[in-house]
Amino acid sequence: MGRKKKEFKFIDLFAGIGGFHIAMHENGGECVFASEIDKFARQTYEHNFKNISSKIFENGNFNQDITDLNLDYSKIPDFDILCAGFPCQPFSHAGLKKGFDDTRGTLFFNIKEIVKAKIEGHKKNPKKTIPKVLLLENVKGFRNHDKGNTYKRIKEILNDLGYEVKEEILNSKHFGVPQNRERIFIVAWYRDLINERDFKFPYGLTEEDKVIYDQSQRDKLSKQIKVGDILLTNKQLSLLETKAKKSYTISAKLWAGHQRRKAEHKTKGNGFGYSSFNANSQYTSTISARYYKDGSEILIEQKSIKGREDRPRKLHPIEAARLQGYPIDDWYEIPVSDNQAYKQFGNSVSVPVVKTLASEILNQLLGNGK
Repeated sequence: MGRKKKEFKFIDLFAGIGGFHIAMHENGGECVFASEIDKFARQTYEHNFKNISSKIFENGNFNQDITDLNLDYSKIPDFDILCAGFPCQPFSHAGLKKGFDDTRGTLFFNIKEIVKAKIEGHKKNPKKTIPKVLLLENVKGFRNHDKGNTYKRIKEILNDLGYEVKEEILNSKHFGVPQNRERIFIVAWYRDLINERDFKFPYGLTEEDKVIYDQSQRDKLSKQIKVGDILLTNKQLSLLETKAKKSYTISAKLWAGHQRRKAEHKTKGNGFGYSSFNANSQYTSTISARYYKDGSEILIEQKSIKGREDRPRKLHPIEAARLQGYPIDDWYEIPVSDNQAYKQFGNSVSVPVVKTLASEILNQLLGNGK
């Protein structure tokens, strides 16, 4: 993994397995604090970043519970960018219009309190750093959650803290990975430190990795992808199956169940049920944290493989990693079970999307063009 001169510092909240960490590090960032509560995700995170960002593991800045009342937010090391793929939780209707306190009980509350502590710390000591940019991620439906009230309140709170806020829904399939995955990304910048009125979101990447800023052109200009780009060869898969003493082809019983449920849904007039793809498919559906249960959202056809032609298979964890843009063929490793790996990649951000966003934040807002 290429190391660049550290140009800025970032913190990684609800860090998962490090999608934001990779994106920021590859753009020259230094991680000074990370937090993740799931013990298996923590295992994957430390395994992959202990050499890249050794200090956070040595000095106690790899936090387990961001809601811990004993954690003094003012003691978190100063940083320029806050990254957080935070879980979506509703605010109570009773709490609305009660100011900052109406986020109490939600995990956004902790993001806001960290930022607030840093701003107040700067007021007391000008040498302390105010967070310049916040990069937040959530599911596509977050913007309309609770009839739009949840996002509206979050935007108001960030505005009151001193931040300009813009949001956009981006799709991984426009950034070089064959997955139809839509997520909302929120970029907020501190207006007293960054004199910008707007932020141009990157809507995709061309074959030459040039950024596409025109939303209407993203389907036409984005790099050509297909599911075959992330699939193991039949030989590679067979070797991995032999080594693991397991098969990724789903059982006859599970396959019969998938087909039965799909037929039942079709009778009811809806399109629910399993989804199957092959090497020539343009992209898969969205991989989710529940993929480990039955693989129904992404099944890979095996009609051309002797002895497997009657049933499809699940993705191998290596393929799930590739589907999310992780450098699994370079340096990134999977130290956990298949089930945990599926959960982790299903919960993750797509690395090429956040890597592009990180680059644009540096270029447009922090003036650190490469």
